[in-house]
Amino acid sequence: MSSLLPILGNTKHPHEQFRSSQALEERLRATIRGEVRFDPGSRALYATDASNYRQVPIGLAVPRDIDDVIAIVAACRDFSAPILSRGGGTSLAGQCCNAAVVLDFSKYMRNILSLDPEKRLAVVEPGIVLDRVREAAEEHKLTFAPDPATHSRCTIGGMIGNNSCGTHALMGGKTVDNIHSLDVLLCDGTRLTVGATSDAEYEAILARGGRSAQIYSGMRQLRDRYANEIRRRFPKIPRRVSGYNLDELLPENGFHVARALVGSEGTLVTVLRATLDLKPSPQCRRLVVLGFPDSFISADAVPAILEYHPIGLEGVDQMLLDFMRRKNLAVDDVALLPEGHGFLLVEFGADSDAEVDAMARDFLADAPKLPASPKGVIYAGSEAQRVWHVRESGLGATVFVPGEPHGWEGWEDSAVPPEQLGSYLRRIFTLMKEYGYRSPMYGHFGQGCVHLRMNFDMESEAGIRNYTEFIDRAADLVLEHGGSLSGEHGDGQSRAALLPKMFGAEIMQAFREFKALWDPENRMNPGKVVDPIEVYGLAENLRLGAGYKSKSPETFFRFPEDHGSFGEATLRCVGVGACRKEGSGTMCPSYMATQEEKHSTRGRAHLLWELMEGHVLDPGWQNEAVHGALDLCLSCKACKTECPVSVDMATYKAEFLAHYYGEHPRRLQHYAFGFMDRWAHLTSLIPAFGPGAANIALRMPLLSHAMKTALGVAPQRNLPLFAPRNFQRSRKRLRTETTKQTVLLWPDTWNNYYHPQSLVAAEQVLTDAGFTVDIPSRHVCCGRPLYDFGFLRQAREYLLRTMHYLAPQIDAGMPFLFLEPSCASVFRDELMNFFPDNERARRLHDQSMLLSQFLARHAPDFQPAQRAGQKILLHGHCHHRSLMKMTDEVELLRRTGAEVELLDSGCCGMAGPFGFEKEKFAISQTLGERVLLPAARKASSQTLIVSDGFSCREQIAQNTDRRAIHFAEAISGRQSSQ
Repeated sequence: MSSLLPILGNTKHPHEQFRSSQALEERLRATIRGEVRFDPGSRALYATDASNYRQVPIGLAVPRDIDDVIAIVAACRDFSAPILSRGGGTSLAGQCCNAAVVLDFSKYMRNILSLDPEKRLAVVEPGIVLDRVREAAEEHKLTFAPDPATHSRCTIGGMIGNNSCGTHALMGGKTVDNIHSLDVLLCDGTRLTVGATSDAEYEAILARGGRSAQIYSGMRQLRDRYANEIRRRFPKIPRRVSGYNLDELLPENGFHVARALVGSEGTLVTVLRATLDLKPSPQCRRLVVLGFPDSFISADAVPAILEYHPIGLEGVDQMLLDFMRRKNLAVDDVALLPEGHGFLLVEFGADSDAEVDAMARDFLADAPKLPASPKGVIYAGSEAQRVWHVRESGLGATVFVPGEPHGWEGWEDSAVPPEQLGSYLRRIFTLMKEYGYRSPMYGHFGQGCVHLRMNFDMESEAGIRNYTEFIDRAADLVLEHGGSLSGEHGDGQSRAALLPKMFGAEIMQAFREFKALWDPENRMNPGKVVDPIEVYGLAENLRLGAGYKSKSPETFFRFPEDHGSFGEATLRCVGVGACRKEGSGTMCPSYMATQEEKHSTRGRAHLLWELMEGHVLDPGWQNEAVHGALDLCLSCKACKTECPVSVDMATYKAEFLAHYYGEHPRRLQHYAFGFMDRWAHLTSLIPAFGPGAANIALRMPLLSHAMKTALGVAPQRNLPLFAPRNFQRSRKRLRTETTKQTVLLWPDTWNNYYHPQSLVAAEQVLTDAGFTVDIPSRHVCCGRPLYDFGFLRQAREYLLRTMHYLAPQIDAGMPFLFLEPSCASVFRDELMNFFPDNERARRLHDQSMLLSQFLARHAPDFQPAQRAGQKILLHGHCHHRSLMKMTDEVELLRRTGAEVELLDSGCCGMAGPFGFEKEKFAISQTLGERVLLPAARKASSQTLIVSDGFSCREQIAQNTDRRAIHFAEAISGRQSSQ
């Protein structure tokens, strides 16, 4: 230790004293091809992960290739700067935040370099997302076995750092069990390829001399000196993740150096490439779910169930399901579960349906022999996926639950032998009760690893004292049961200080020596796992901490679900990074296009939180870093439902912009697009400059070019043309005798002035269904475009006018029916955020619905126009998918007799004014080309393309030779030519 003092100084955590950031930044900019970001916004973005901890980094480097990584490490070495490698940033123990230079591999170094199905090996870069590896392997009926719930966004490099596990570790082991070799870089510049090491290979390394020989010789001596203690102190359980994997150096384990480095959390080396062992993937799977009286009894059943050799054995408890219902999270999926208050999800796999069906049936037949004689259900296909979705929603279900205090990690994933699980859970819940803590339980019951997210008080001295005392006693409980402090997410800061309890003084000394072999200057993620000075304590670097109080600035929105506080709302994000997925769903479209953290929902939420705190970012609504991050938000609202904690970035963006433009001048574009309803209405009223004259101007090249230039519209875009006559003016009131109710059909700006045939078709449908259709006699607008530019004062006035003008219809309980999903979403979402205590607003909210929703609820026998034998390609508008779901629309379209394909296309990329803006055109096109536009081009001429969003239809029309129609046209039989 004394040799480190001249380098590190005499403070407890000397790496935090680094001060040469400007010179280091200049060096990095001069030497790497990748990106270098030392600005406050980038530092704020990477200050936390998914844990309770926060440390502001020195800066960020985004390498493009291995040469960049070598140059970054060399620069950091020359400037004595600590280094932190980061993957998806979903770590739950604090290992992915530090006062260091952060290397983010996830943007560029994310490739599969080779995949050999014969040898069952894949060579990958550290930033590759796990699902991309699994998808490639599945083409050969292989898989990378570990699959944590974050599989859609966690990276292989991060999995190596944390020694990740997941559901199917029961089948194929932890990450450590699936690593063949690693290409690594040491802080001193040494580059090694490490793996299993035979005696002959070891002698050859020694013969070559140099740094490699020094390291290998030191590891052999360390192993021989501590071998007996390693065998004695390392628990023989499926989920021992704590500490360094010194057991992999033992002779019986092949002196496997690569596996010894797995789980070291970036404290030893930088991983440049990894060669992965792939395992056979059972192609046929069945899921059996058993319902028990409680989860303690279900835990008692685990040893017996393991005798049936399932490939997955997960558990969830009743509290988790109750929380999911209260949050309206996957409630339809929860309904699939059998009766019970504690559930085990038991998955079987085989290579044929007959074999796996027999396995599931035989197991279910024997289930009554288990404790409490549980009953079960067998699931396959999409139903099994829905049940797995319940399990994967676990973390999101435990935080920001209405009526519950916040839940925090801290005792997230301890593990015990499976045969001890029932005893351990009863004891830990007794201890929790003593402290007033409660938590759902869910996780990997088959391997004795259960996730708990408790209501720790992280904001007062007494609460933090109780937290640290509880953790200390909980650690004793785990060790009494022969377990491991960490069973999945690593030690990081949450458990590193507790490692002496688990391993004892000798092994801790072995850890320090192991660290010193690889990183003698303590530059690699210092203070985490083990440190020659001292690791961080449980209560250091807390994101909140004693005396924390969320900021509550004056806002336009009321934030009723966040205690009326914008600051509380920005605290919602727990960092699990579901917004960083890219293969399915809608959230987060701008991240899908850019692969940039600042353009993810998580990144924006963290920046807004940092803005409220004002420690790294300049406080106040005029911050340019925050404005830049929010600028590419498409306000798709997907995060409101796809985010497991319902971060509502569309609302946060509108609120921020309302204040930002209180001090900044607006562009002409804002007024043109934001108040589009007024311009459209005005055009329809002026005879000398009606729709026809306006369309001539829009078609004339010089005038069109001038308008697009003035409005900042991309030259590649065509400005939409007005209809010759709007729906309200051309409508002929239909006189029908009906015994059914009257409904109000909302003439939104887009369908009324641009696409009136949709409203004509909707009126025909409603009349055919026996309803009387009323429409407002004068111009009305929900004000949707105003939110995109932060015109919240005006947006609020639009809603007040609507509630005043249509008060008789609202108070009479008349249904308000919408064709444009974005307009419906104003009344389903923003309305109650402005007026949470207004009874008329509540009624309008409840009475507002899309046409498809209304028909499904109030005309269940309605028969749409028949299209037997035709194919319908359906694209869902973001707001429709996010707030109202597509179920009713799909069902009604299938009633036509057509074959309906609902595209998993995410955001179309147009998103109102977004896709027209010159600087956003490329992003818009990237999003359109993900799924929607190729599908539209590929569709046959006989295929009907249906999309309810005016913007979505414009994106298709402006990029293909096809024309999409509205759902109302599709079911009425009235449609314009495609």
